[in-house]
Amino acid sequence: SSGINAEWLLRPGIEPHFDCYKDDMAICGGKLVRVPLRCTGDATLAKNWKLDPKEFEGAFSERTKAVLLTTPHNPIGKIFTTDELEYIGSVCAKHDVIIISDEVYERVVFGDNKHVRIGSLPGMWERTITIGSAGKTFSVTGWKIGWAIGPQHLITQLQHVSSCTTFTAPTPLQEAVAGGFNHERSIAHTEDAYFKWLPAKLEDNCRKLAEAFRSVGMIPVWPDGGYFMLVDTSPMGWDFTEVKSGRYYDVDCVKWLTREFKLATIPISVFYGEANRHLSAKYIRVCCAKSDETIDKACSIISQLKKSK
Repeated sequence: SSGINAEWLLRPGIEPHFDCYKDDMAICGGKLVRVPLRCTGDATLAKNWKLDPKEFEGAFSERTKAVLLTTPHNPIGKIFTTDELEYIGSVCAKHDVIIISDEVYERVVFGDNKHVRIGSLPGMWERTITIGSAGKTFSVTGWKIGWAIGPQHLITQLQHVSSCTTFTAPTPLQEAVAGGFNHERSIAHTEDAYFKWLPAKLEDNCRKLAEAFRSVGMIPVWPDGGYFMLVDTSPMGWDFTEVKSGRYYDVDCVKWLTREFKLATIPISVFYGEANRHLSAKYIRVCCAKSDETIDKACSIISQLKKSK
């Protein structure tokens, strides 16, 4: 298919999460139960944002149908470890629910981190649908080509849904994606491999942005992988209460940065439900998947930002 929207199966969702999930659930008449990742230890490392077992297990009931997992995570940039995935899988097995694993950033893994498919772990294949994206894999996000991997009894149901929601597929783009995979397979593990260049390039972009934010006093949260990085703006002392917009701090902050400095970022509060929105504090999200020219321009703009007096 041209891309499969699997959120309709979701019940517990790990937040912060992609903001469309809430409305997808509302359209389908489901209930989204949010479980937040919380900072443990050094909050400047994405790997230290973790699930609280009591909260996670407390989100399950006899009506729970599925769990949505995202790794590498958007917006935090966390890659769930094998131990964490085994724990999530064990709870899902206990309650006999399926797992929808959004792994669209699987090719963007930084440093010594390792991406593990939860569906590859013992006992997980039969209850897991793994979602992939050509847009993220080959940096052609406008193409909207995706895939789902899983056992026949689950994929068959997705095929039924897809046939009623996707009238036609962009065959030339599908052919291009297939050609891309065939080419990468032929040069795998060589210096010419795109899948080797991509994570290295985005990690370098993240490093440049992180250094720029640190230089003016902000605190970046170093990601394990993915397109994005969180930045804590609280050390800047910015105050938008006089704006009296009724919006959250981060929303006013990103509007101000865009309007006054032409620096486009995303507020993190939009990735949370109301109950846990306070956890977004004064974080903003920046995208590292940009051209050298854009990254350099962003760093130049960041260097001009000042703390409140």
